Amino acid sequence: MTRRLFLAGSFLLLSLAVLSQEVANPKSEELDAYVGAWSGTLKTGVLDLTLVLHIGVDEKGAATCTFDSPDQGAEGIAGEVVHLSSDSLMVSSKRISAVFAGHRSGDSIKGRFVQLLNGLPLTLYRGLPQLNRPQTPVPPLPYTTEEVTFTNPDAGATFAGTLTYPNGYRARRQKKVPVVLMVSGSGQQNRDEELMGHQPFRVISDYLARHGIASLRYDDRGTGQSVGGRIDSVTTADFAQDALYGLRHLRQRGFKHVGVLGHSEGGNIAFIAGARGEADFLISLAGAGVKGDTALTAQYNRTMELSGQPGRKSTAQYVASVKGKGQPWLDYFLDYDPSDDLAAIHCPVMAVNGDKDCQVLWELNLEGIQRHLPKNKRNIIKSYSGLNHLFQHCTTGAPTEYRQIEETFAVEVLDDIVQFIHQACKGR
Repeated sequence: MTRRLFLAGSFLLLSLAVLSQEVANPKSEELDAYVGAWSGTLKTGVLDLTLVLHIGVDEKGAATCTFDSPDQGAEGIAGEVVHLSSDSLMVSSKRISAVFAGHRSGDSIKGRFVQLLNGLPLTLYRGLPQLNRPQTPVPPLPYTTEEVTFTNPDAGATFAGTLTYPNGYRARRQKKVPVVLMVSGSGQQNRDEELMGHQPFRVISDYLARHGIASLRYDDRGTGQSVGGRIDSVTTADFAQDALYGLRHLRQRGFKHVGVLGHSEGGNIAFIAGARGEADFLISLAGAGVKGDTALTAQYNRTMELSGQPGRKSTAQYVASVKGKGQPWLDYFLDYDPSDDLAAIHCPVMAVNGDKDCQVLWELNLEGIQRHLPKNKRNIIKSYSGLNHLFQHCTTGAPTEYRQIEETFAVEVLDDIVQFIHQACKGR
């Protein structure tokens, strides 16, 4: 649910009215002082949003510009330069009905960003905003990785991934070392589940390897180095089939204890694998525990509330507004009910959420999982205080915070994952 559910909420970039001005023809030396990236923060009172302005030059020597809203995953928003001189700049975008005007002094432009006649002060500084991701693994690493491929012959797809072995692994002597297949959230994502500079699957894989657990993370079909298979009308069922072939590949390699760690939609794919008896343990990171239409309606309402708007749609109203709009994945997920899959699972399950997750609400979904999952003394059903959908410590839980937070994945959850896997495989 990481990508599609994010887009299902309100796209929070402010809507603006364009101020019409006559386009200036700046001198080349004036334009040179602006060419490049400029970035700043819009403080809306509800959310802080990063805005990036790119100034360039076209083949005729005229100034060009585009906007990025990286906190929302929006890049390359078309704009135009309305006025540019040695000490002042005005740019606009019809696409988002926006205008920014300000005065330049050295490497800063101090001005105002206006939308629908609502203005906000904004200072842009030369350069792109710097992202600090302290948990991203940096070589040299104390474990071994291998680039591998596996196929889904039913879909005509070949998947490329990274198999990470724990420190000191020896295949012949340590076949009891558990291995985890990592399944990403919704949308086409690479093997690291990369989002806004974060690489959560790479961070998790690193932590597992340092604690005696192997893992396989792979590029989704049609992404990265994975090739083949249709991508225009895929559903959760198709992604689940891909994951099942990944599990079988790990079995063929001789691993005895094979599990699934899935995030968001990947958590539901873990349930599907467990229901079919193809996994020895399951980890659901913010997987849905109720029917898709219920989960998505709750997400929509919560996201609206975080943006300062009413969130009062009923499930019927939400479904009527989105179903049948040419989105096969969404239509399928609206009708998907995990209860039957949950009831058919007999292996240990770890199902967790952050209590500030606004995409898969923890109380609603963990209660659904708890209700339908058969009792097992090794099961863990748990919420974590202060964590969002990506399992970062956060303030509001809104998706616009994801990029601003330096932490990629909470260490307390990593610790619990390691303990759960070792306990799930103990004595087996």
